[in-house]
Amino acid sequence: MQPTATVTEQQIWQWLDQIPDPEVPVISIVELGVVRNVHLQDSHVDIEITPTYSGCPALKMMEESIVHDLSENSVSDVRIKTVLFPPWTTDWMSDETKEKLREYGIAPPEKNSKSPYSPATRKHRCPFCGSNQTRLQSAFGSTACKALYFVMAAVSHSNISNVFEHPKITVWGMSWLTNTSRF
Repeated sequence: MQPTATVTEQQIWQWLDQIPDPEVPVISIVELGVVRNVHLQDSHVDIEITPTYSGCPALKMMEESIVHDLSENSVSDVRIKTVLFPPWTTDWMSDETKEKLREYGIAPPEKNSKSPYSPATRKHRCPFCGSNQTRLQSAFGSTACKALYFVMAAVSHSNISNVFEHPKITVWGMSWLTNTSRF
């Protein structure tokens, strides 16, 4: 095995950028903003990750993927630390990543404003047809970190349904779903 000392932080970042998000495989865990820091320390690598929310069921799979993929690249001593503060925000995704989400059928998040809003009345543009005549259908989509929206306008999506998902936005360090008492 190659000693960790001959591996660079840049190489580690490149390898981590090849690990797909378990829930949205068109983006990597780096593009999602989950990987916060990489530190080489003597014979081991310390990696800090922040889940999209504190109950994220994909976190364990991300950790296992990190350890597995780095070991495939001869990095065997990996320590992963979960960092909850500052909390993850959709603002950590680049415009390129948000476009990948749109192409995948998930409405990309807008820049996170610091002002509160009601998710039930907020309109999100449909990634399929572009309509902003939408409404919240369910607080939970295919995963707990996404909400399900419905296109109200009579728009034909060909063979695509009139529903789409949108990532939940972090406001004041909490998902809007867990922070509804403030609205």
